[in-house]
Amino acid sequence: MRVALISGASRGIGEATARLLHARGFRVGLLARDGERLRALAAELGEGALPLPGDVRRGEDWERAVAGVLQAFGRLDALVNNAGIGLMKPISELSEAEFREVLEVNLLGPFLGLKAALPALLASKGVVVNIGSLAGKNAFKGGAAYNASKFGLLGLMGAAMLELREAGVRVVNVLPGSVDTGFAGNTPGASWKLAPEDVAQAVLFALEMPERALVSEIELRPTQTAPKGS
Repeated sequence: MRVALISGASRGIGEATARLLHARGFRVGLLARDGERLRALAAELGEGALPLPGDVRRGEDWERAVAGVLQAFGRLDALVNNAGIGLMKPISELSEAEFREVLEVNLLGPFLGLKAALPALLASKGVVVNIGSLAGKNAFKGGAAYNASKFGLLGLMGAAMLELREAGVRVVNVLPGSVDTGFAGNTPGASWKLAPEDVAQAVLFALEMPERALVSEIELRPTQTAPKGS
């Protein structure tokens, strides 16, 4: 039995990852702020799915989620740091509160998750998978807050990878390009983009690698490019 804790599990990439891992026999802890959606997803998945409402910006919510997973399933083999927000504004229009919110969700959240889950992951020699973005390597206009958070995530988890690999905990960053979700106010239905399920497959690939192998980074792009004018 393998057990994963997935943040941002109520929709998009997180939901797709929860569905795929559960179908592959994982027990899944589902962490997100939308408790109603989490409970509906857990009920649909059935046995082995545990709703854990909480806010990734709060260390106590992470600790409660890890404790809930350990109580229910007895172990934790994988942490999937997926929760994130996208607020795209030029710097001249970006408020301090907005900048802080993006960094707290996208960067502080994964740090707090890793801190809370690390003792259990050390015990299981588990895997941490972080859903980053190609925006963590490529800045763009209007992306100051988002770029900063995703560049920072690579730095944070790059250091974590080097610190933890010899203790048996592997840290993997998955960097997708455009994904067809409602993220950052986008309207789903763009067929040229990656599907959430594509990113979930990359997460599963990282989790199924042999313990001796560490795929530290996966870049994932659509095979097509955005139509002109989109």
